[in-house]
Amino acid sequence: MSDLPRKAVTRTAKLAALPLGVAGRATWGLGKRIGGYSAELVGQEMQQRTAEQLFKVLGELKGGAMKFGQVLSVFESALPEEVAGPYRAALTRLQDAAPPMPVASVHAALAERMGEDWRELFEEFDDKPSAAASIGQVHRGVWHDGRPVAVKVQYPGAGEALLSDLNQLGRFVRLLGPLVPGMDFKPLVSELRDRISEELDYELEADAQRTYAAEFADDPDVRVPDVVYQCDQVLITEWLEGVPLAEVIKDGTDEERDRAGQLLARFLFSGTARTGLLHADPHPGNFRLLTDGDPDGPPERWRLGVMDFGTVDRLPGGLPPTIGTALRMALDGDAESVYELLCEEGFVRPTVELDPEGVLEYLVPIIEPAQVEEFVFSRDWMRGQATRVGDPRSPAYQLGKRLNLPPSYLLIHRVTLSTIGVLCQLNARVRMRDEMEAWVPGFVPEEEAGADADFDGGAEPAETSA
Repeated sequence: MSDLPRKAVTRTAKLAALPLGVAGRATWGLGKRIGGYSAELVGQEMQQRTAEQLFKVLGELKGGAMKFGQVLSVFESALPEEVAGPYRAALTRLQDAAPPMPVASVHAALAERMGEDWRELFEEFDDKPSAAASIGQVHRGVWHDGRPVAVKVQYPGAGEALLSDLNQLGRFVRLLGPLVPGMDFKPLVSELRDRISEELDYELEADAQRTYAAEFADDPDVRVPDVVYQCDQVLITEWLEGVPLAEVIKDGTDEERDRAGQLLARFLFSGTARTGLLHADPHPGNFRLLTDGDPDGPPERWRLGVMDFGTVDRLPGGLPPTIGTALRMALDGDAESVYELLCEEGFVRPTVELDPEGVLEYLVPIIEPAQVEEFVFSRDWMRGQATRVGDPRSPAYQLGKRLNLPPSYLLIHRVTLSTIGVLCQLNARVRMRDEMEAWVPGFVPEEEAGADADFDGGAEPAETSA
């Protein structure tokens, strides 16, 4: 039914060629070194050529390769400018574009899953996809009750494609380390592989989206579209009309960037506190800036539209209080207490002894934005932090290699870093501390938080069957 399974051999060959290309560039780089070029210049050129091949291959594929590319794209702000500049457009395309499924395959899939009379459920259905993702593509339509809708159709064979691509990526992912200093891609690929079943289950996604939509139904800052219809491998939701976050990143005004950044930070923290679910796929393709019919209105009235709840973490009590408590202690400069707390939670193995002040220094990328009333996220800041933590000669790098990230924190950590990456792409001025005080359990001491909070994060989490 789909070209996805038939092209598995071609896709595997393209992925397999990536490490061979890296090896070839290493030989080419050695030749240039012998020819008298500096190590720094040769290294930059090799990095640029590696990025070019990587982004080209990922941009041509669906399945796990594209999923990995989407996740990688949020870290674009950490890439050196000479590498990131030429390929920023390619990375952006990874967030919401892929080769479309043939129209006949789409119709056949809808007939199989919704019934032969599926067209009678729509007033209109656009055969041309409006967006494509790693496991499915989205078509615009008008439901039989007149509502504009987004129709997400899963690629037949998507599960096999995801697993095949991620297994292949896992074999050579260590070669990608130099692209983003300090980024270990192996756990990232492992996590994506572990979550394949959830990504493919549109019933789980629909349950999570309904929970978010109900909680944010009357919210002045965030809009989550309602689920209209769901069946096996088809998910239909209300259509969101707005400015894609990728366009705000590319051409937005300072006011639009700041508003988008503030709302993104607010959604990251408040969403988990209010629903007991963590939206775990924060790449720009999943967000819109909504003008609510008034594109010339003040940006402070605009809302953030949020889509795609295929990857969520279930946290019934909100974020672990350890996060907020450790951040509060870190802001107070209490290195010893932070270190003791991290030891208790398993971030430091019993056989390892670290310098508490060094641990505090390692946490700067998360602490620094909360130290001031407003923090300006930027690519320069992100690159500086990535280089500081990723330079093998630096104390922060050596310390980071000895820290242990408990499995329960893995997804939270990745989502936090990804969100920071997007904020840096936006170059947004954000009142991060305000959001942490309002929504992160443990950040404000219990005696100051007030007795009227339902739990440390603030609002009571909504019921969910997800």
